[in-house]
Amino acid sequence: MKAILMTAAGGPEVLQSTELPLPELPSPAHLLVRLHAAGINPIDTKLRRNGTYFPDRLPTVLGCDGAGTVESVGASVSRFKPGDAVYFFNGGIGGEPGNYAQYTTVSQDCAAAKPKNLSMVEAAAVPLVLITAWESLHDRAQLKSGQSVLIHAAAGGVGHVAVQLAKEMGLRVAATVSSEEKAAWVSRLGAERVIRYTAEDFVQAALDWTGGRGVDAVLDSVGGDTFCRSFAAIRVYGRIVTLVQPECSPAQLKVARSRCQSIHYELMLTPSFLGMPEARGAQTRILEAGARLIEDGKLKIRVSQALPLEQAAEAHRLIEEGHTTGKIVLRID
Repeated sequence: MKAILMTAAGGPEVLQSTELPLPELPSPAHLLVRLHAAGINPIDTKLRRNGTYFPDRLPTVLGCDGAGTVESVGASVSRFKPGDAVYFFNGGIGGEPGNYAQYTTVSQDCAAAKPKNLSMVEAAAVPLVLITAWESLHDRAQLKSGQSVLIHAAAGGVGHVAVQLAKEMGLRVAATVSSEEKAAWVSRLGAERVIRYTAEDFVQAALDWTGGRGVDAVLDSVGGDTFCRSFAAIRVYGRIVTLVQPECSPAQLKVARSRCQSIHYELMLTPSFLGMPEARGAQTRILEAGARLIEDGKLKIRVSQALPLEQAAEAHRLIEEGHTTGKIVLRID
């Protein structure tokens, strides 16, 4: 089968097209899936650049998000049959092989039925960003209907899903974006207050929007100064959920401490990395719930570009430029 191998840590050039044997089922509970598309995520570029979670297992196939057709099933599989269309978050962090390939294997407990109204390319864009946004809003921030949230980078992969999930939860949504075009799109997705951070101070805008109180929570996928300045936009006893490793000065952290705010980390890779089957099963249930929202027209996924598998390196370059709206996906013929 065709596959893209990461041969070492480094630039996009370490992603090499090659031929690999068809994978064998690791257990009777696994599916062999003929992949039609693989989602590209920023975590892919970080693992490629800095090394995977299992550096001793190179070379490896990256790609956590996949969508395809079940080719065959193990003897104990009961949830799927050959011919079923599935999507999933699985592999791609250096342990289990990922989805930059024509075939992969996945446990039946980690796969969900593909949303009927999505193409394979669209479905492959969903898993990581859906699970990340869902866990951030529901599990980390623990937000309830009527509360407010400020979502940074709202036109990005996680951001545009988070805006829609937040609206479905009954939250009031403010969102930061960089351009008028992105502002118009995010507004259509349901954001009540869209802040162009290139033209106005997002802290002051959030305070004005909430009558000086501050938002109940912030979802941060940017880090750096954006994360550290966000404390001033959050109410007393509020929360911030971050997807990145923050670094703030003592003075900036003092703002959070004086306002009794809590900082939460969201890394949806944790169950895969630490081998937590129950938590991975919970993530599969998020994919199932997300599929229902998608089929009901309550959640839409934007794919900005779909490139052939052989252009995985180019896809990484595009993501690292930092201007992507929505998601980039690899088509697998």
